[in-house]
Amino acid sequence: MRWEVFLEQVRERGEYDSHREAERAARTVLALLGAHLVGEVRAELAARLPETFAVILLNPLQAAEPLSPERFVRATAAWIEGATEQTAAWDVGAVLSVAADAAGDDLTRRVLLQLPPGYDLLFGRPGRA
Repeated sequence: MRWEVFLEQVRERGEYDSHREAERAARTVLALLGAHLVGEVRAELAARLPETFAVILLNPLQAAEPLSPERFVRATAAWIEGATEQTAAWDVGAVLSVAADAAGDDLTRRVLLQLPPGYDLLFGRPGRA
């Protein structure tokens, strides 16, 4: 998926006023997600993202343990200046649903298998894990 297409889809789903806001959300969410994925699954997802976001996913923020979906949203809020848990949940949903579209159903299912229960909702794919 091309950079412009990915970012425009995030902007639309997140109802952001600018591509800058969408990019900030995408960078943060994908950096946190990358810390939770390993091996072939992370590499395959990166290959389906625009190059800049692929690099972010492959060089993630460090996580000492897998975060529950709720803690993932809180961590996102902590990394985005001025964010609340409610706005961070919106950011996470916008970015991860676009990433799931780019990944396709099979890869998204394999991504969800590496994550704690409940991430299917964050990806906009309830019951797909």
